[in-house]
Amino acid sequence: MHDTLDLVLVLLAAAVVIVAIFRSLNLPAVLGYLLVGAGLGPHALNLVADSDGAVHLAEFGVVFLMFSIGLEFSLPRLVAMKRIVFGLGAAQVLGTMAVVTLVGRAFGLGWVAGIALGGALAMSSTAILSKLLADRFELDRPHGRETIGVLLFQDIAVVPLLIVIPALAGAGDGLAATLGLAALKAAALLALVLGFGQRLMRWWFTVVARRRSGELFMLNVLLITLGLAWLSAQVGLSLALGAFLAGLLISETEYRYQVEEDIKPFRDMLMGLFFVTVGMFLDVHIIAANLPVVIGMLVGLLVVKCVIVFAASRMFGESSGNALRSGLWLCAGGEFGFVLVSQIDGLELIAPALLHTTVAALVLSMLVAPLIVQVSDKLVLRFVASEWLLRSMELTRVAAQSMNTSRHIIICGYGRSGQYMARFMEQEDVSYVALDLDPERVREAGAAGDTVVYGDAARQETLLAAGIMRASALVISFAEIEAALRVMHRAHALRPGLPIVVRARDEKDMARLADGGATEVVPEAFEGSIVLASHALALIGVPLNRVVRRTRDIRNQRYALMRGFFHGTTDASEGPDASQPRLRSVTLPAGAYAVGRTIAELGFDELQVGVSAVRRRRIRGASPGQEMQLMEGDVVVLVGVPAGLERAEGRLLGGS
Repeated sequence: MHDTLDLVLVLLAAAVVIVAIFRSLNLPAVLGYLLVGAGLGPHALNLVADSDGAVHLAEFGVVFLMFSIGLEFSLPRLVAMKRIVFGLGAAQVLGTMAVVTLVGRAFGLGWVAGIALGGALAMSSTAILSKLLADRFELDRPHGRETIGVLLFQDIAVVPLLIVIPALAGAGDGLAATLGLAALKAAALLALVLGFGQRLMRWWFTVVARRRSGELFMLNVLLITLGLAWLSAQVGLSLALGAFLAGLLISETEYRYQVEEDIKPFRDMLMGLFFVTVGMFLDVHIIAANLPVVIGMLVGLLVVKCVIVFAASRMFGESSGNALRSGLWLCAGGEFGFVLVSQIDGLELIAPALLHTTVAALVLSMLVAPLIVQVSDKLVLRFVASEWLLRSMELTRVAAQSMNTSRHIIICGYGRSGQYMARFMEQEDVSYVALDLDPERVREAGAAGDTVVYGDAARQETLLAAGIMRASALVISFAEIEAALRVMHRAHALRPGLPIVVRARDEKDMARLADGGATEVVPEAFEGSIVLASHALALIGVPLNRVVRRTRDIRNQRYALMRGFFHGTTDASEGPDASQPRLRSVTLPAGAYAVGRTIAELGFDELQVGVSAVRRRRIRGASPGQEMQLMEGDVVVLVGVPAGLERAEGRLLGGS
């Protein structure tokens, strides 16, 4: 017991430090866990004396991972993507296994070991690639859909591989009988669980949920997960298959999302420990002595998988450019490869030296995966001649929509928020050009007459084609922070003074988006709470004019662009607006005191006056920075109470 506690404490301490460093460098945590295992394992510092104990604990990590996959398993989703999942996905996995088996046979490796090794190398990283697709806003791109479909098939393929590989390893002369028995057991278990288990599971979870005890609910989830894993092992199948079936049963109930949240801490912690134990396979001395072999296997893995995916994607009718992108995204290894490597090690199918080389190649491939993704577009343009033509046609379509417009709004993203905004613009007779990456949405909206075209707003050439140099503003209607920052960076590089309005899911993102160059950030939670509060106040009898004034005051405090109004002769000198901030435009003639000085040097803070905007050469830049230097002919828009505005205008013109 004491030794086990020492083992866990050493692993946890090292994992916390290394994973924190990897997170700060924006690298996947799985690589940090692998590094911890390699450093503390028997082939390096040898600080972990009881590696068997760690392996036993890590087996539960695989159980909870497969349980999570079962929770996410959806028959309707599979049906919708069946062509990509069971066509392209099956071609990639089976093709990789066939090539690895043939190469292994050429080097004297047994065909069972070749199949097992091919299965391990066929896997790609769901964790890394799905995050990269979301961060780059490419989930709806053709290569994004292909990548997700292949990853989904790989997740499914792990289950039969975990059954078939042990059966093949112990088959001997009775191969057909062994495989048949394993298939019969799996089919019987599936029929029993799926045929009778779903109604029983829903009833049982309802009974447990009615007790309104979070502790009892969590204990029940653990019981179901580990119980079905144990039952699967008792009939000669794997623990992982039983856990997958448990997740599959719960996924069809209304308790799926609560279970997913409850199980996540256990899954993440134990999966981390599993990757630590995989890292212990790494023998730095063997790798250093066989470095050319490791590099050769890494290059071979990347090239072979890329070629297989490219060829399969082309067979399914995809363009050369998108097929190559899919190949580059999927060519690296993945975490399920380590699950199969762990099984191969337990069955002693492969010599330790080759196993260390395989693990090293998988780790290195996952390290370079983000780099390959980063340069994938450049590689496609370099090696696919037709991609230049397709890109030119895309830009031509964008330019055709925008060439007759000026002072228009560019809407980046044409989901629900973008479409609602476009309808609002149409009612006000304001022209717009919308950019979106969902081809089906673009096709249907374009057919209905909406000014929307297929294009990536994060590319400078797309923004130029959309008429950014003639636009009056740019609106980012999607809530993905990283993608919004990339679009703003491109927009500011082309036209620094262009006002940009950005949507955010929550207020916590406002500062980051504002620092990235947003003129105004609109948080959904904030606006939703204002509307809820205004309806509630009106329903309980608060006068409508008071509700409107209150919501206006709150918005004025939050949004810089909504502060103040230009006062006219028809506005009442008293009343509810008398104490509100007002706007005043001041044109700087030649010789004005403010010409050549920055906004900070004018000291408006002491007057409780701010600069809302500066109009220069017909370009209106909102929320200028304090370091902005004013020039002759600038129109400075001040915001403040009347007394402060009078003094600020005098300071702008005469320095008083």
